[in-house]
Amino acid sequence: MIIVLAVILGIIVILLIAIWATYNGLVKSKMRVQESWSGIDVQLKRRSSLIPNLVETVKGYAAHERQVFENVTKARAALMGATDAKSAAEANNQLTGALKTLFAVAEAYPQLRASENFQQLQSELSDTENKIAYARQFYNTNVMEYNTKIKVFPTVFLANAFGYKESQFFEAGEEGRAEVKVSFS
Repeated sequence: MIIVLAVILGIIVILLIAIWATYNGLVKSKMRVQESWSGIDVQLKRRSSLIPNLVETVKGYAAHERQVFENVTKARAALMGATDAKSAAEANNQLTGALKTLFAVAEAYPQLRASENFQQLQSELSDTENKIAYARQFYNTNVMEYNTKIKVFPTVFLANAFGYKESQFFEAGEEGRAEVKVSFS
């Protein structure tokens, strides 16, 4: 009788430890997703803060390209107002398309391309784009691991019981998939 009780108690303890470990794994995974999203957010904000300087530099040379500047400004505002991965990805894609147009305008002005200020801004923006790409990859890896964790057996039961929901990937749209071609020649 005591042996049966000890076995039952042992099974209950093992089950509780398994639930505890699974729950902590879910929490850690969710926190990694949130932390990696903050990395994307920081780089998107950095990108957004560079854009007004870039626009002002180009404006000085191409004042008649008002629509281009308005599109860049609208896309930047949408990016700054994004609240989740999906809206941020859409706004980022819109901004990428607007920046392509801005750089196409800059191509028509050799004195602008030669401007030290423009070159520095272009370099900083390129560096930021690389950091965004890395942060997006890091975020998507964490989202994949988290989404997998909440869908596999037996974690799926605990995830559902505690309301863990699938996270969204940060994906490039058609504008983001298109090749970016900027030339200083």
